[in-house]
Amino acid sequence: MTATIYGIRNCDTMKKAFDWLKAHDVAYTFHDYKAAGIDETSLKRWCGAFGWDKVLNRAGTTFKKLDEADKADLDEAKAIRLMLAQPSMIKRPVLDVDGQLMLGFKPEQYSQLFGA
Repeated sequence: MTATIYGIRNCDTMKKAFDWLKAHDVAYTFHDYKAAGIDETSLKRWCGAFGWDKVLNRAGTTFKKLDEADKADLDEAKAIRLMLAQPSMIKRPVLDVDGQLMLGFKPEQYSQLFGA
């Protein structure tokens, strides 16, 4: 089983996910999209799986600090452009386990996915 978790290291939700993975001895690769960026193909895949409106974190400070013009008339293409430019706007974590995707962190969902 190959697990990759995408997010930002200093995020409280990410820390909870890391703690859960460690406590359950789940090996994973971490992709810090604030430091390493994210590619458009991954973003399009995530938006296809969850909907762009779920992948775009409108509750975060990065989104809230945008100019009103950037927030207006959002659609998938515009949301992807914004997230590519500022990956901090991507909801986290995104977990990819052998191609199966999960958005956000809920311990019960991780338990179900990993059989823990």
